[in-house]
Amino acid sequence: MKLPVIRHLQRNNDQEKLENTIEVLESFTEHRSVSDEEMDVIGELITNLCGAVEVHQMIKNGDSSIDAANNFAKKVMGSIDR
Repeated sequence: MKLPVIRHLQRNNDQEKLENTIEVLESFTEHRSVSDEEMDVIGELITNLCGAVEVHQMIKNGDSSIDAANNFAKKVMGSIDR
């Protein structure tokens, strides 16, 4: 997870486009020829895309874009510390 990447994705793409991209990447991972290295990269991409979707949702619920990104980062860091 990279917060600058998440912010970039959230600012430059609408939520529907992000969700469609996640679906395509998930479908790609289901093919038997996908290597472990490719899976790692795709997993990182999906994580960042999901973060961008969540930040979009927080903004939709009334947070400013800065607060949404910071609250998302705190939420993730809090779950890692557990």
